[in-house]
Amino acid sequence: MFVTIVCVLLPGFELEVAAGGRSVLAQGPAALAPEPGREQFVGDVSPAAEAFGIHAGLRLTEALARCPSLALVPPDPVGVADAWERVVARLEAVGAEVEVGRPGQACFAARGLRRLHGGSLDGVFRAVREALRRPARIGAGPSRFCAVAAAARARARRPEVVQGADDLADEPAALLRTREVTRALVDPLEQLGIITLGALAALPRAAVADRFGSAGLLAHDLALGRDTPLIPRPLQERLEEVLELEESASGVQLGRALTLLVDRLLARRDRGGRTLRTAVLSATLVEGGTWRERVVFREPTADATRVTLALGQRLQLLPAPAEALRLAVEAFGPAHPGGTRLFDDGVARRRGRLREAVRQARAVAGPDAALRVLEVDPDSRIPERRAVLTPFEP
Repeated sequence: MFVTIVCVLLPGFELEVAAGGRSVLAQGPAALAPEPGREQFVGDVSPAAEAFGIHAGLRLTEALARCPSLALVPPDPVGVADAWERVVARLEAVGAEVEVGRPGQACFAARGLRRLHGGSLDGVFRAVREALRRPARIGAGPSRFCAVAAAARARARRPEVVQGADDLADEPAALLRTREVTRALVDPLEQLGIITLGALAALPRAAVADRFGSAGLLAHDLALGRDTPLIPRPLQERLEEVLELEESASGVQLGRALTLLVDRLLARRDRGGRTLRTAVLSATLVEGGTWRERVVFREPTADATRVTLALGQRLQLLPAPAEALRLAVEAFGPAHPGGTRLFDDGVARRRGRLREAVRQARAVAGPDAALRVLEVDPDSRIPERRAVLTPFEP
């Protein structure tokens, strides 16, 4: 089979970022602790923890029962997202159209890159290693799952290639944990004595479907080397706003800070009138650590009230007071339509003219040309903290 997919695997990436370096991976059994308010499952684990049978997605109580000396590292979702974005940007710099999975795993098609890097797959491997400038496991295969399996058994200086079902036959069924849909099937399969992908592929497809449903059919396809096509992420610029809070903020003050962030983001000139489809709200916590929530709007919008309302509901999940807030756009929608009501009383036309006047003023004098007063802490004894100026959006 013709090799078309390359996988780059960075084992323990989230644990490494949260711990501040790779040294924690060699110090003993360690695992990424669950995020506050989320399900109690451990994240990435160190090689020493794997020796105790601990893996990502294992319930916290069971992980501690298997290894009482397990060190739990507080998660850092914001730091992980920023570090992973830098890794993906380096892969895109070599010409790859990257499908972004969980942090630490990226796949891309190699067919178009061969001519750019010497005409061979080895040239693509060298270009990736030079771009990453860090140890990484690189694998290739005719499908995404084959490439992931190859990367799992590769080493930093020795890429691997998996050609199909024959090469997958001796691989452990635990590789199914790399997919969200098939992760829960690993334990039932092992209890049934199916510990390799070859044993799974040998089962009748109808029997697998009857026992495990659609997830079982996908697992059977993966064991045979078949997989769904890659979905590369679209290339677009990053738009974000950061607000440093002078004091640990919570409650009403945090809500007003969110309003200020939304106003600033929507007033950015490089937004180009586009609506927001997906946004990421994150915070740096006073007690240490970070918090991150991804919000997909029901429909693309550029209305400040609707954006603030949707994000404000997620902000209530913040586990501790914050010292900084960040709002970033992950995906844009189409430009905001300029339609009017069926029975227009002139309000929409006046608002449209006001928006155009504000846009022209900002084009000439910058984003601070039209501002409004937003109360932040009206009861503060310090006058400068009672209110701030925020971009005015009619």
